[in-house]
Amino acid sequence: MGGQDGGRLVAAVRRGEAEPVRELLDAGADPDTLDDSTGLPVLCSAIAAYDDPVAEALVEYGADPLRRLPDGTTPLLRAVDSGSLWLMWAVFPEVVQRPGPAREELLDRARHWARTDPEAELRRRTGLPGPVERTRRDDEIGCWYESLALGGQTLYDGHLAILTTLEARLRLRTPFGELLARARAYPDRNHQTWTETVTALGKRLDDETWATAEDMSRDPDPLNRLFAADVLLSLIIGDPAGGGQPFLERARELVPWTERERDVEVLDVLLNALTWAEDLGTKGVGLRYLAHPDPRIRSWVPELLDADADGLSPQSLAALLDLARDPDADVRARTCHWLEHHRGPEPEIGDALLELTRDERQRTRIHAVAGLAYRDDPRCVEAETRIGPIEPDLAEQEPPLLAVRYYRRRQEEQKSGG
Repeated sequence: MGGQDGGRLVAAVRRGEAEPVRELLDAGADPDTLDDSTGLPVLCSAIAAYDDPVAEALVEYGADPLRRLPDGTTPLLRAVDSGSLWLMWAVFPEVVQRPGPAREELLDRARHWARTDPEAELRRRTGLPGPVERTRRDDEIGCWYESLALGGQTLYDGHLAILTTLEARLRLRTPFGELLARARAYPDRNHQTWTETVTALGKRLDDETWATAEDMSRDPDPLNRLFAADVLLSLIIGDPAGGGQPFLERARELVPWTERERDVEVLDVLLNALTWAEDLGTKGVGLRYLAHPDPRIRSWVPELLDADADGLSPQSLAALLDLARDPDADVRARTCHWLEHHRGPEPEIGDALLELTRDERQRTRIHAVAGLAYRDDPRCVEAETRIGPIEPDLAEQEPPLLAVRYYRRRQEEQKSGG
């Protein structure tokens, strides 16, 4: 392509328009085109703008993330500098996985940033005392991180997450204690760094990691116990697509810990782990938490009750009926979801679902109506009218929304067959 088309690529990259960038690259634009305003490849412009989709498109079409720049860096190193985990992986070249100078340079850079305070670095770069402006950002998988800005410069706080994921990808076994220290720097289960450290340990799927985490069950620091419980949960969930779930049967081993745990955050994770148990050893555990003051804990009760194809025990049925009327909307929603998929013969379940079709939350009403329809309860037809106009964010609830239609079809087929 000529200079005019190269100019179009530069302009599209500056505007952050990933699809036009791909179209221009499809038409033959050079992915290593230089931006005249900086003298650097357009990949550097995308990285400076924290534009993951554009950076990914450029690399996909051949932009060189290892190209040496006038300041001695490379686009890949600049992505590490940015602190954006997703940006780094958007430009990560597979060749770096092989031993060699590029791999060592990348690890050295990531380790440097793991030791660096991003706020202090921004003050050093700008010569300004601050304050540093922090903005929370949420990613597509439910984690959050922060962007830090001062004097027109920006860094993300994902440097520890970058190092952790790099080590895991390069099969470097970072000590458990070091990963714990990284997680403690961001003591929130939904922070990107905490999540990546837990994930890195969970993917090991080995007895050593399980034993180390389990040994922390009596640690006096609840934050350490929270991390350990989270790692055990990750090990139990396993890797169904790759490494399997070798620790599923060990979930029941956490019952004694749950019985003595008093920290709500830790208990929340432990009960989640127990719901993955395949055997009935943990069933009935939920009754212990029916009256727990924290709704997060009560929300796990339905999945930890005695239930099988023959139905519920009297105690479990009574517990579910109580939870269906819980004052907390989240507890009612979780209970409704469980009731929706329960196929036991208890008539009280249908009555509870009918009551939930009047819930304040439309999502709960949708699933309650679906539960009635799945049970071939004729009351689902009238109850469907209580769902109301579908809210935009619930449009994806197609199977439950179609449940009454399929109920009617089954009834018609039965009549015609009879």
